[in-house]
Amino acid sequence: MSTSCCAAQDTGFSSDDNVLLESCEYGELQRRMQRHAASGCITKALETLNLMRDNVLGKPTTYDYNAMIRYFLKSGSVAFDELFEVYSGMKRFGPSPNLLTYQTLLNGFISVGRSKDAMYITGEMMASGFSPSFTVLSKLFKKLLKTESVVDAVLLLEIMLSVNSIPSQYDISVLIQGLCHVGMVQVAISLFVKISGKGYFCGGIIYNPILWALCKSSQTCVALEFFGFLEKKGFMRSVYSYTALVYGFSKDRLWREAFFCLEEMENVGCKPSLVTYTVLIKFLCDDGKVDVALNLLEKMEERGYNPDLVVYNIVLREFCNQGRVDDVYGLIQLIDQKGLSPDMYTHAALAGGMLKRGNVEFVNKLLLNIILRHCSVDTAVYNIYLHSMCCDSNSGEALSLMQSLIENGFRPTNRSYNIILKGLCKERNFCEAFKLFDCILWPSNGPDLISLNTVLSAACKLGNSAIVQRILWQMEHEGIKLDIVSLTSLIQYYCTVGKIADCLKLVESMVINGPRPNTVTVNTLLIGLCKNHLLGLAETFFNYFKQIGVPADTTTYNILIRAFIHEGNDLMVDELSREMSSCKLRPDLGTYSCFVHALCRRGKIVLALHLRDQLRENGIPPNIFIYNTIMKAMFMKGMFWEIIDLLKDMYVDGCEPNEGSYKLLKEVKLKVKNPRTTHPVSRAAEECIFKDYKIAA
Repeated sequence: MSTSCCAAQDTGFSSDDNVLLESCEYGELQRRMQRHAASGCITKALETLNLMRDNVLGKPTTYDYNAMIRYFLKSGSVAFDELFEVYSGMKRFGPSPNLLTYQTLLNGFISVGRSKDAMYITGEMMASGFSPSFTVLSKLFKKLLKTESVVDAVLLLEIMLSVNSIPSQYDISVLIQGLCHVGMVQVAISLFVKISGKGYFCGGIIYNPILWALCKSSQTCVALEFFGFLEKKGFMRSVYSYTALVYGFSKDRLWREAFFCLEEMENVGCKPSLVTYTVLIKFLCDDGKVDVALNLLEKMEERGYNPDLVVYNIVLREFCNQGRVDDVYGLIQLIDQKGLSPDMYTHAALAGGMLKRGNVEFVNKLLLNIILRHCSVDTAVYNIYLHSMCCDSNSGEALSLMQSLIENGFRPTNRSYNIILKGLCKERNFCEAFKLFDCILWPSNGPDLISLNTVLSAACKLGNSAIVQRILWQMEHEGIKLDIVSLTSLIQYYCTVGKIADCLKLVESMVINGPRPNTVTVNTLLIGLCKNHLLGLAETFFNYFKQIGVPADTTTYNILIRAFIHEGNDLMVDELSREMSSCKLRPDLGTYSCFVHALCRRGKIVLALHLRDQLRENGIPPNIFIYNTIMKAMFMKGMFWEIIDLLKDMYVDGCEPNEGSYKLLKEVKLKVKNPRTTHPVSRAAEECIFKDYKIAA
């Protein structure tokens, strides 16, 4: 077939056929062409048009080509490359396409879902001076939205606006939501400004998604400006609009602004909804401000709102996270009094929160009771139960339970398998871990990157070269690239086995080729270097990573401070402390532990106790490491009566003694009974020291 689609060709007809064709009328050739096109044979249809050109004066016309295109599209077996060849030939050699040609092509491409081709024809049509009908443009616009081709939809909307064909408000809102979903919020704002500038009515269905997208992407200041623009232009803001701002301020922990927005809603007569209060309560609880959330909950009820189970589940989860057991029981009773039935989210909130607090036994009993009572539970609840069993060093039992649940219809996720896999690795049961690895029941095509990283991380911590090599081989075999977690684990492995040169090469490769080291990577490297007594190298890397923009956190400073304390370099300890303060990093329990250790090494026990008190004032309960450090320093100075007072303080702080504490107390007992001791202690004092510390308290 010629590029022109119109050149004369050898038709393949016999001599008798040629005699027949010479006597054929125009109508017969038309019908023959239509039959060929309707059967999907465009080559034969074009041959017929060429015969028409040779035998009928002034034929074929544009309408003949349009008829061929229409019948060809209806055939259901369209070769679109050939169809474009026909269109291209008409443009170059004639007859020229007319309005009907473009309309036919457009409708055909739209009907079979070839939106890209339809967009091309639309552009060609406009360039030729023809305007598509509103019906065709609207149909194409809907197709683009359905296939989420938002970029093409924006281009088409520009075309529609240029010919004063504006889609429905619903279609525009779908486009705006699509743009916001893919992160093109600024484009959505520009479109909104353009549409509203043309006098087109834009309701909340169009501008509210923009407000929400800005607030969800931490662009609350931009959202506030857009909110002001809406007010200036006279758009009616709804409770949905205000709730978006409340969401944004709460997400950014701007509580003064969030409560001001809530107050402003009420002032303008826009009554906050249950969703508004739920959003605020949710983020307050996420920020640990559960008491403020409770006050807001009371305010809701005073104003006639009935909090639903969602709100109570949010508060319940935070009570559990904070270990406020009495409040948990009180809230469960309140839920029952309200006539609400705990659902799977209630179970997950209660069990998940308690598990975070380390109440493994409680969680095991609770979830076992829930499962035995055939309460409504989902995969998340089952996963929490499996996790609690693994935390209790019962990974084997957890695996058996999951297998029995599968037989009863439970569909585990990759997370279910990964929980058990992590438990097995924690118990160093790599044999069972690899059996689970090779299990054919894994969803999502077998173990994922998290699964591989779980085993790799455990092996790297132990310095188990055989398992490390096996996992690396499997990742390479399956085409899985090492991510930041994998590479950080390998850094730990190289430091554990003393391969510092390999470790440094890996770090250099990450800096040059990626993935870029993060704070966890830096901390892992610093710990490894300090354990290998390479403190100077650790300091060099610490300064280098600061220069290339990898942020340090409190843990980073704790690692170096602890190392320099052990080295006795007080000058560097002071410098790091000042630098930490200038970076606005708050000292944590680890920081205080370092300083308590430093003071006790110098024999400054009074200052160490003062630092412990400061820790309490900051709302951080001292841990057993701090108490053991102070106790050891007191023992070295023969301050046995003071040890009794320290035991009382431990009891008040809820700090249980560990093996190190009891070992130290045994040494104290031996020292007290030694007649050569330079610090004689009365029998009463001796009894107080060696009784259980709770009784002494």
